[in-house]
Amino acid sequence: MSLTLLRPRRSALAAGAAFALLSLAGCSSSGGGSTTAGSSGAATSSAAAASSAASSAASSAASSAPSAAVSASGAAISIKNFTFIPADLTVAPGTTITVTNQDTTAHTLTSLSTPKAFDAGTLDPGKSAIITAPATAGGYPYFCMIHQFMKGTLTVQ
Repeated sequence: MSLTLLRPRRSALAAGAAFALLSLAGCSSSGGGSTTAGSSGAATSSAAAASSAASSAASSAASSAPSAAVSASGAAISIKNFTFIPADLTVAPGTTITVTNQDTTAHTLTSLSTPKAFDAGTLDPGKSAIITAPATAGGYPYFCMIHQFMKGTLTVQ
């Protein structure tokens, strides 16, 4: 084979690998108390997704830790293997939290508070939503409405 024929294949492989990495990472969004579907996205979403992938990888590596603390700038919760990662998260009031479903089935991340303090809605595999931490300090237990054994706690302080 000539070198000219190999270049397009290498480019296609590189593009495919980049797409796969962004697809795995690309489930992040942020917002205030409302949900945002992660199905549409532009270059900004792709950059955020790559950043989210790095955060998710770090979260997965630290998943043995019982909880995580995050600044007011933003936080992330991943859903993988029917588990919230991290299950316990501490944030400042008003922090935006990106919820990413990296599992093979749909999940929710829904506050058990009445009225609901936050609800990411139903997230299909590979999708993201943004929730905003409540303005009032306290512990906010949450669960997956579809798989009610999945639980976690958002601590606002």
